[in-house]
Order: sequence, then structure tokens, then C-alpha cells
Amino acid sequence: MAKKPAKSSRQAVIDDLRRKQKSGERRRGFAIVGVCVLVAALIVAAAAYRPVKSWWDLRQYEDLALSDIGGPASSCQKVETIQADGNQDHVPTGTQVTYDHAPPAFGAHWNEANVAPAPFNRKFYTTKDRPELESLVHNLEHGYTILWYDQTAADDSGTMSQIEALADKFRASDDNFRFKFIAAPWTAEDEKESGKFPDGDHIAMTHWSAGGSGETDTSKQVGAFQYCSEPSGAALETFMRDYPYTDSPEPNAL
Repeated sequence: MAKKPAKSSRQAVIDDLRRKQKSGERRRGFAIVGVCVLVAALIVAAAAYRPVKSWWDLRQYEDLALSDIGGPASSCQKVETIQADGNQDHVPTGTQVTYDHAPPAFGAHWNEANVAPAPFNRKFYTTKDRPELESLVHNLEHGYTILWYDQTAADDSGTMSQIEALADKFRASDDNFRFKFIAAPWTAEDEKESGKFPDGDHIAMTHWSAGGSGETDTSKQVGAFQYCSEPSGAALETFMRDYPYTDSPEPNAL
């Protein structure tokens, strides 16, 4: 049998380069897979961070009464009322309404299923998921109290934990109208359109009052406003007792 010719030194070098190239490609492949796995893990961790942190921060408030969360009632100014309008004033969804007060307690609003009013089971919103103002004003017409917080409050993690803890006290497994409450941001864009809160105040509570529970004379409707330097469960409790959901233009609607 004839012997195979010995590889030339040049061929040996080429074969060695090919082996090294394949080995390098495998290493690069492993590195790419490793980076992808790491990026995926970081994305999952980032997505889980906010819910986990929120759960951890709220633990300290679980056993506290509403009135014990946040600052004292003295953190808030006296309630102001302004003659209201806009009852049943439904504008086409997508139409922007400029409100005269920061934040609104009444006015024209949207009225479209799945858009307005905002759902009963959501009690807390951030700038990333807040409904449009025109939807939230419809909630006010239905008897909700809205606690608004400005960007200064939004930038303070301790303040945000208190606001979320207040909202958490209104979560319910059924549609109990006594829990008509929403906490929502008053954004920089809102400030450009309708103005800022009074100096030194970063929280506002608003309610659309019918002028008393069961009142049907629309001329008696007022918007109730209360501004606070910090979240106050004590002030919120009093505000919602003085202006319950029954004291609104449409108290029996979600």
C-alpha cells in the first residue's frame, strides 16, 4: 500500500491556524451567549426591582392606621372651595381640556368605556402610567378623592412610599364605593398648562362636591381643594370624611 505523502510545513501551519480560528470562534460564541444571559438577567432584575422595593417599603405601614401615615394634619392648609362647573360636560375622547386650577377638582371630561373614568381597582399611579387628566376628572365627578403629588414629591423615595402606603389602604376585593380614592402625579407638563401648587406645598387633595350628599341642584356644586407640604393620612381621613363619595354629582357610578 502506498504511503500518504507527509504534510508540507506550510500545510501544517494552515491547519494549525484553522484549529486556532475555530477555537477562537467557539470562545467568542460562548462570550456572546454569556453577555446575552447577563443582559437578560439585568433586565429581569430591573423589572422586578420596583415591585420588590415597593413591597419592602410598604411593610412598615401595614399595621398603621391611615391617620398614622405621613405628617400631621397641620401639614395642610385649610380646605378651599370654588364654584364648580362641567357636570355631564363630556368632550370627545382625545380632546385636550385646559383646567383653570392646579390640580382640577371639576370640569369638562372624557366619557368613553375603558378610557374614562379610570378603573376603580387602580389606586396609585406614577408619571409612567397615569391616565389623562380628562379621565381623572370623570373619576372626580363620580365621587373620588384624588391625592395629587408634584415632581418634588415624586423625586423623594420616602415621600413616595408614604403616598403608596396611603393608596394601599384603599385597596378592596370588591367595588366598595367608600374606597373611591386615587393617588396620581401632577406632572411638569400639567404645570405648564394649568400652573403649580402653592409655594412649599407638594401634595394636593381634590373632590367634586355636589354641595352635600343627595344634593341635585347643580348650582350648589363646588370643587374642594386642600394643599399640603407633605402627605398626611390624618388630613386625608378628615378630608374624605367631610367630602365622602356620596357628596358628588354621580356617586352611584364607578
